[in-house]
Amino acid sequence: MMTSTVANLTEDNNRFLNLIKAHMGLKNKSDAINFVVEKYAEEAKEPELRPEFVRRMKRIMKEKTTRYSSVREMMKSFE
Repeated sequence: MMTSTVANLTEDNNRFLNLIKAHMGLKNKSDAINFVVEKYAEEAKEPELRPEFVRRMKRIMKEKTTRYSSVREMMKSFE
């Protein structure tokens, strides 16, 4: 089901939509708006972490760590 809306765009946003429309080969600005919203929604509602990030974090968690009892002790290890 499609809905209809009237949007007041700034001149810059209007130009941006025209660029998206041309670059992506879309038929009209409605398609460009839908494209931008869908791209944003993919990132905004992504409930799980990307697999490559999870793999990287697991690898980092397996690395050897050093515990320090104080900041002073840690700073001495860098001298």
